[in-house]
Amino acid sequence: MSRPWIALILFLVYSALAFGWRSLRQRRATGSTGFRGISGRPGSVEWTGGVLFVAAMALAPFGPIAEVAGWVAPLVEPGAVVVGVGIATVLAGMAGTLWSQVAMGESWRIGVDAAERTQLVTRGPFTLVRNPIFSFMSLTSAGMLLIVPNALALASFVALVAAIELQVRFVEEPYLLRTHGDGYADYCARVGRFVPGLGLVAR
Repeated sequence: MSRPWIALILFLVYSALAFGWRSLRQRRATGSTGFRGISGRPGSVEWTGGVLFVAAMALAPFGPIAEVAGWVAPLVEPGAVVVGVGIATVLAGMAGTLWSQVAMGESWRIGVDAAERTQLVTRGPFTLVRNPIFSFMSLTSAGMLLIVPNALALASFVALVAAIELQVRFVEEPYLLRTHGDGYADYCARVGRFVPGLGLVAR
């Protein structure tokens, strides 16, 4: 099987599990899919982060599709070892994303509703980093880029990283600080943002 087909199949499985299965599980548990949409007014930082996230997810399958169709060529031709590392990275990212989503329990959401109050989750992977879902999503996207290193896959990765930075810094962290106050501030002071030990916020 060619690299682009492997990447496309991995992405479809990832999407089905991380978004489809997780949303169905959330709906059965709470009556809601967990989708909260894009925050902020059009043109705001919050809105831009949401739009970039949607763009990243939309672009992701087009990287491999475009290579299969012959519309784009890889920026560099990856060897078998690089492709193998990419596949392993995607699988690790997928597993980590699902682990983190399950750890969130009923607090899992895509987007933020400012009027909603959810439990502050600090268990499982959240003992290591404050945003493990986003960390593992970035890892998955990086793995995809190793398998299909073309311009579309690169654009998807860059858009995702930018979206995550904006979403976390300008939407989720302010919301969680307003909602959980000192409890969240203490958590930020001892647990890294995306990588253990990095992104601590001094009180």
